[in-house]
Amino acid sequence: MCGLAGMLLPEPSLGIGPMQALARRMGDALLHRGPDDSGVWADEAAGIALAHRRLSILDLSPLGHQPMTSADGRYVMAYNGEVYNFAGLRAELEPLGHAFSGHSDTEVLLAAILQWGLDETLQRCNGMFAIALWDREQRCLWLARDRVGKKPLYYGWAGDTLVFGSELKALWQHPEFDNDIDRDALTLLLRLDYIPAPHSIHQRCFKMMPGRILRLDAATVAAGPSAHRPEQAQRPFWDARARMQAALAAPFRGGIDEAEQQLDALLRDAVGLRMVADVPVGVFLSGGTDSSLVAALMQAQSNQPVHSFSIGFSGSHHDEAPLARELAAHLGCDHTELYVSGADALAVVPQLPAMFDEPFADASQVPTALVARLARQGVTVALSGDGGDELFFGYMRYVRALRNWQMLGRVPAPLRRWLGARAGRQGEASRTGGMAALLAETGARGIGDVYRNRISRWRDPAAAVPGAQLAGSFYDLADPLHGAGTPADAMMLADFTTYLPDDLLCKVDRTSMAVSLEARAPLLDWRVAEFAWSLPLAFKRQGDTSKVLLKRVLGRYVPPSMVHRPKRGFGAPVGDWLRGDLRPWADELLDPGRLQREGVFSAAAIQPLWQQFLGGERKWHTHLWNVLMFQAWQAHWRAVRAEVQGS
Repeated sequence: MCGLAGMLLPEPSLGIGPMQALARRMGDALLHRGPDDSGVWADEAAGIALAHRRLSILDLSPLGHQPMTSADGRYVMAYNGEVYNFAGLRAELEPLGHAFSGHSDTEVLLAAILQWGLDETLQRCNGMFAIALWDREQRCLWLARDRVGKKPLYYGWAGDTLVFGSELKALWQHPEFDNDIDRDALTLLLRLDYIPAPHSIHQRCFKMMPGRILRLDAATVAAGPSAHRPEQAQRPFWDARARMQAALAAPFRGGIDEAEQQLDALLRDAVGLRMVADVPVGVFLSGGTDSSLVAALMQAQSNQPVHSFSIGFSGSHHDEAPLARELAAHLGCDHTELYVSGADALAVVPQLPAMFDEPFADASQVPTALVARLARQGVTVALSGDGGDELFFGYMRYVRALRNWQMLGRVPAPLRRWLGARAGRQGEASRTGGMAALLAETGARGIGDVYRNRISRWRDPAAAVPGAQLAGSFYDLADPLHGAGTPADAMMLADFTTYLPDDLLCKVDRTSMAVSLEARAPLLDWRVAEFAWSLPLAFKRQGDTSKVLLKRVLGRYVPPSMVHRPKRGFGAPVGDWLRGDLRPWADELLDPGRLQREGVFSAAAIQPLWQQFLGGERKWHTHLWNVLMFQAWQAHWRAVRAEVQGS
């Protein structure tokens, strides 16, 4: 796990010294992602520079140093992530004449690119990664991101220079990165609590989408962002929708017992691959189905007690720590738990803008940051249970959306259109639940529209951002699967391609890397995903039981009392915070005069919600939290830019 950064100029215009110094400055902004080593490589004539910060996980020796050059000198690479099947790839490459000086996956990855090319290599890789690869022969830069989007990668223009990096804070270090706020992208934050790829909070700046490759050269850079269309320029080497459609076209034909056996074998292998490291490895354990299954599969393949970590919340009725403690004792894990108070949680809030250098408003970021900090005291790598809900129908919102979609099917189309037109005039009132929320779905064209209504915070976010137009996302598709599969499949695909990488995996990446901890998610092994997509819904939900097949596999390792437990979210009491200790902080950030001076939000749209919330009239805390997260981020961003420009 590491951090990378760099730049590509449209023509050579900087000396080697200034190029190296600027690249190093960009890389050093990612110190938290890689405290163990750093490196810079530059080619003055080509106008390219790469920087790397290393968190040593495999091959702790200097032989794993990056940026790394291929054996023949053609490629130079800065790489963030892990290729879990690197040993198998190395075993294929050695008989083909490739020799290795160390045992890092970086060296194997470069040899594989030499042998098979970038596309085929990435298709052969089982891992999480973000890659910047300079081809000296073709004089072009390749950027790539793993299938699921576990590792982040941003790129954009600073003046006429292309800059890229694992986090925005690296791009900010370029003195010409004066890119203002993208108001259209901000509407996505208000709707979803995050900004999905390829959008970013900045104009002239983009995210790599999961499973994509991008080719850039001097001509591309010179053409500038106005000529760049990321949805077309970033081409897939693995496409989730196409792979789900293929899985649905060739469904699993066996019974549930056979499916249970196959899933157990797949998960054992996925977990085993992710336990390979030259540093201590542990597991985040909440006591829920997904993390419990990961912990059980780890312990089943370990000769030593697995390190497990959980946090509890003092005075909370949602405390899962006792469940995690009980399960860890049954498995024989070396368990560590920490009880935190409301004050402990609130102390994290001021750190969020620096931790998430793009505004991010999933409030579970706070407990996730706390458990990552706890785990880092004992291990350098921690496995998580992310992905189970999106692959195995784990969310109650899926059930509610299906229920509403079925109800709407009984309403005559003309009446639905009339009701939908009325609902469109409700604005944020449709967020308050009851009949208003149901009316908001009457104009739905398909399950995608119903589901978007279920997950949206602000219904009309553009009304709160003067001059903005609502930016589109995968959730705007009436049918995300384009006619294939069921409405249930369509909702899971939408979350897999958007909510999972841009919310859940972003949250885990930033909070874990803030403390130099690598997080791995075995349930998101691409083989597990494609197998899950081939399964009928009856293997995922039966009656009131969700994630049926995952629970059957878990039942092989723990007693039934530890399998069938109610789902609990990993959230935070934001409403209580805003009425309590965070009230002065929120008052300052939401001050009407401040909002008017800054000119980003409409005070007329924000202030009534704040006053109604304080008066107990509405539960507007979700609307307000994403506004507050932006406001806090904006203050941090302006302070960083002032420091860069003043240095």
